[in-house]
Amino acid sequence: MNEAPVILMVEDNPQDELLTLRSMRKVNLGNLVEVVRDGQQALDYLFREGEFAGRTGPDLPALVLLDLGLPRLGGLEVLSRIRKDERTRALPVVIFTSSSEEEDRLASLVGGANSFVRKPVDFAEFAEKVGRLGVYWVAVNEAPRSWSRG
Repeated sequence: MNEAPVILMVEDNPQDELLTLRSMRKVNLGNLVEVVRDGQQALDYLFREGEFAGRTGPDLPALVLLDLGLPRLGGLEVLSRIRKDERTRALPVVIFTSSSEEEDRLASLVGGANSFVRKPVDFAEFAEKVGRLGVYWVAVNEAPRSWSRG
């Protein structure tokens, strides 16, 4: 079965969520984007626990777009837990945040993020960055065939 790659977006800001989804549609990505709104939900989704215990579809998404400033469990803690678990250790994670702090960039990359992207304030620039991210990680990057399969 050839399922479309899933992108897991971990975003608590409804405006940023809407802009990201709109931007992905604009570049014709036919991917399913799953949205969770806090760090604990992200981990539950990835490990099929809690409210996601009965989740169907690919075991892992093709990409996690992870905000840093999340309720319940922050983005850096989510990243740490993703990297510590053998099932998700190599999962592509892009930090997508409004933070421009050097310490956040450094902590993200040292913590194992594949990339750190600051959310632009300007809509056109925001849309362009999201489009490029989606195209690269879903269409250009070549993950192992068994990566998102059970």
